[in-house]
Amino acid sequence: MKFSYKILLSCIITMAVALGIGGYLFVNDVFEASMEREMEQAADDSNILQFAFETAALNIPAKYDLLQNSAVKEIGANLEKRGQGTTRFLRLSDENREILYSSEGFVEDKDLLASIEKQTRVYRVIHPDEHYYIQTGTEITALDRTLYLETMRDVTAVYKERTRGFLVYRNLMLLILVVSSVIMFFISTWLTRPIRLLTKAAKNMTDGDYSYRAEQVSRDEMGQLTQDFNHMAGVLEKNIHDLEAEVQAREDFIAAFSHELKTPLTAVIGYADLLRSRKLDDEKHFLSANYIYTEGKRLEAMSLRLLDIIVTKRGELTAQEIDVEVLFGYLKDMYGEQHKNPFVFQYEPGRIYGEADLLKSVLLNLADNACKASEPDQPIEILGEKRKEGYFFAVQDEGVGISEEDCQRITEAFYMVDKSRSRSRNGAGLGLALCSEILKLHGSALEITSTLGEGSTFAFVIPYKRQPAVPEEEAVM
Repeated sequence: MKFSYKILLSCIITMAVALGIGGYLFVNDVFEASMEREMEQAADDSNILQFAFETAALNIPAKYDLLQNSAVKEIGANLEKRGQGTTRFLRLSDENREILYSSEGFVEDKDLLASIEKQTRVYRVIHPDEHYYIQTGTEITALDRTLYLETMRDVTAVYKERTRGFLVYRNLMLLILVVSSVIMFFISTWLTRPIRLLTKAAKNMTDGDYSYRAEQVSRDEMGQLTQDFNHMAGVLEKNIHDLEAEVQAREDFIAAFSHELKTPLTAVIGYADLLRSRKLDDEKHFLSANYIYTEGKRLEAMSLRLLDIIVTKRGELTAQEIDVEVLFGYLKDMYGEQHKNPFVFQYEPGRIYGEADLLKSVLLNLADNACKASEPDQPIEILGEKRKEGYFFAVQDEGVGISEEDCQRITEAFYMVDKSRSRSRNGAGLGLALCSEILKLHGSALEITSTLGEGSTFAFVIPYKRQPAVPEEEAVM
């Protein structure tokens, strides 16, 4: 059952019970008030008849010492005549509670008569036929005789009014319930609209539309729930896109890794088969062995780079203060005056916080990439300067440059801008990926600025003091 129908049904049941109980109490209260008035009226009638009987008994000529039964019957008949046209009945009984006079239609049972005691008046409501009566009984004394007077007052009209009141109230209650049900249907539909919108949004997201958002139609708790749901959906969409990107990156990594393995392995297998199957002269034997050695070293370098990346991702930084002179001195020793590309070093003295060997690896990879992107005799600049946020390092070249699209992916493992150029210089597309992971450990990120045909600049900033690692989503590529 729909939630809106549950609300509607709950309201209808609650209203029906409340109106039913309230109506019963109201009609019954009116009925009891009317019956109380009738009881008082019946008591008044009984008092009047008692006084009238006693007065009539005093006016009878004193022929006998006691009031005769015939006189009692005569007085009863006279009282009956005076009450003609009313709904009043009477009955007179002697000391032995034997009936002396009874109005036509008076009940025959003597239950009330037997319960009459001295100087008391008793009541009861009887229903001998289709009518209701209030029967009263009292003791009277006349001319030294003790008699019993009973009356019956018709109160059928009061019971009919109660029945009519229940009928009217029942019809009114049904009308109220019908009208209220219609109103409550629209109210419940309006109240549950946010839930329907959330259900629709959840269904669309289940079907794969992660960009769908639920419409916020109120600012109450349901509106807050919708807002929280949309926020959750946004986070979920981002996580799914991140997972898809990660899966795609892994597939690209596997494809690139397989491709990078295939080329040297093909050469190794081919030249090894040549050495095994043929007898070659010394020169061809040397060339074949040299190809095998060269491709083997390439595989070794690629495996070591991959291992470095994995270790860097899972490792922790063992940092300490470093004099930047140590880093630049290392690069000077590696790229001296005999190198095919002239290196220019411009830097300011300073001290930074990090791990020297890892930072040397970053600078060495950036310098090596600059050499691969440059033609012989094109200068390469290694820069260093103090800045407010930390010490700034930059490697600039005047080489082939990188497109904006390639700049977004160049730090991915095995991604190469010019694959033929990189392979010809024993590149595998792992150097910048390693640099990116090392800089994350130092709370930094690689910044790439490049123009096709004009050259590139790879820069990063190392803080002077210990900083937390930069989350992947905040790292600037």
